[in-house]
Amino acid sequence: MDFDLVPPTGVGPLRIGMTRHMANSALDSLRDLSAISESDRPGQHIFRPSGLMISIHCVRDRLEAIELGRPSSQTDRALFHGVDVFALPAREVVRRVGEFTAIEGDPDDDASFIAPDLLLSFWRPFAADDEAEEEQGYYFSSVLLARPGYYDTPAQAAERLQQSS
Repeated sequence: MDFDLVPPTGVGPLRIGMTRHMANSALDSLRDLSAISESDRPGQHIFRPSGLMISIHCVRDRLEAIELGRPSSQTDRALFHGVDVFALPAREVVRRVGEFTAIEGDPDDDASFIAPDLLLSFWRPFAADDEAEEEQGYYFSSVLLARPGYYDTPAQAAERLQQSS
């Protein structure tokens, strides 16, 4: 199954800003009923048979972020404008996402990247861009799509609130 990342709107039936109850139902609808994982945690995350993890993060009864974890098979794909964010090398994902929006290295983690205008972030535990056999560092391990301001510091949040008033 293809999961299109549409920041800042959502992924599939999961929509940023929906109520926790609606998010729980949407997450549940993404389960493969023929192969429910013992690792599933209703209202938190599910694992599809491909190994793709889909996690939701709710605050104050609203869905604020959706995270997808790299599957172990290609039966599920996470796509941003046709870019398969888990199948391509991290360096190639950054280059191709950069064709659509600004993307920058995370100042706190040199193996991760953020597209701040979209609130789309890519994570891997370490960078191994020249070592394809080192999968955990060569490919991204997760992608997070969030509401605007998700990464804001308290000062940035106050500034964002002031600008919107």
